[in-house]
Amino acid sequence: MAAPADLRRTVIENCAVATVDAQDTEYASGHIVVAGNRIESVGAGRAPEGLTGVVRRIDATGHLATPGLVNTHHHFYQWITRGLATDHNLFDWLVALYPTWARIDEPMVRAAAQGSLAMMARGGVTTAMDHHYVHPRGAGDLSGAIIGAARDMGVRFTLARGSMDRGEKDGGLPPDFAVETLDDALAATEATIDAHHDTSFDAMTRIAVAPCSPFSVSTELLRQGAELARRRGVRLHTHGSETREEEQFCKELFGMGPTDYFETTGWLGDDVWMAHCVHMNDSDIAAFARTGTGVAHCPSSNARLAAGIARVPDMLAAGVPVGLGVDGTASNESGELHTELRNALLVNRLGAHREKALNARQALRLGTYGGARVLGRAEQIGSLEAGKLADLVLWKMDTLAHASIADPVTALVFGAAAPVTLSLVDGRPVVEENHLTTVDEDAVARATRDEARRLAQIAAGA
Repeated sequence: MAAPADLRRTVIENCAVATVDAQDTEYASGHIVVAGNRIESVGAGRAPEGLTGVVRRIDATGHLATPGLVNTHHHFYQWITRGLATDHNLFDWLVALYPTWARIDEPMVRAAAQGSLAMMARGGVTTAMDHHYVHPRGAGDLSGAIIGAARDMGVRFTLARGSMDRGEKDGGLPPDFAVETLDDALAATEATIDAHHDTSFDAMTRIAVAPCSPFSVSTELLRQGAELARRRGVRLHTHGSETREEEQFCKELFGMGPTDYFETTGWLGDDVWMAHCVHMNDSDIAAFARTGTGVAHCPSSNARLAAGIARVPDMLAAGVPVGLGVDGTASNESGELHTELRNALLVNRLGAHREKALNARQALRLGTYGGARVLGRAEQIGSLEAGKLADLVLWKMDTLAHASIADPVTALVFGAAAPVTLSLVDGRPVVEENHLTTVDEDAVARATRDEARRLAQIAAGA
């Protein structure tokens, strides 16, 4: 789709370009022209002559341009409970932290969302998502707080409106006052779709239906959640096959493993993506491939909670859509996606495929186009191609950390986190010279510290 001739243009030249298109096209020295909120052209050498409306021209010598990173799984509220229960497996970690999480409120959630978004955006994320499933009674408009924080940050965003209706009295892990009824969860989810979901090509906010996990929601919430999502034309998200304990839970309660259980409730399909998917057998992977069900791979969190190594090379070989996720920062304290590029590659090399598991370009694809595909936005973002939305990052690769690595993609994935000279979302700068342009980072840090202390005090008093 060509851009109108009268749009304001930004011209970026003299950088290495990794387009992450279907052919993995790369240019050792190339250009990108942004017109309005679209990419107008990408190619080798200098930009075309005679462009009108050029308001900014960037000499990007020493940089690598890539699509913006796409995060496919997160829990923003956990930013204010980082560093706790650091030696626990998943179920013990949840038992330890649910009593604290059950006391969050709207100001806490907004501050935590700002912190989570700021860390990701500063590190090259242009499309974020949040799976928010803790809705204590009387906590305020938590969905509105999260969406407002994303809007203020200027990032593209999917809110997976989560829910739980299986509390302690029903054999679940969360406290009873932190779960919703089936009817309340469905009604609140649909109200969030009504208020915030944008179906347009260049949408900045979309909503997904996202009951939390098999061990915190009823079968009926899964079934009716899937029906709601498909009636409203939105995507579905949940946790799946994260730990062996979850697999055992499903077998004891439902008489089958997680993947088979999800299939019986309508939760396999090309409009579904699941977080983790660590403990998947060949039949599970085949079912995901057959139905187009996507996976959010979260290697740092999986290691932090000793969940295991997901079979990402086998998923990719089977054709399963796979993206990367930060996961909540109570199980991944760094909270940024570059770590996941690197750890996806390194952790998977500890598995059965060893050094053949993933390479640098596959890791970059997971973090860009793979994530866009998982979120249902591959036509708009995830690669640098004419007509796509102008979500892109310029990484500075000529500093001490990377200058002696000849291949810039290898430097980006294998090396330390590279400084972000420029990050554009919808054609607008969100990061300039490694600093956020849309919010005061120090103010965000202070707010998150204050709200973390307030939450700790409330939880201790309870």
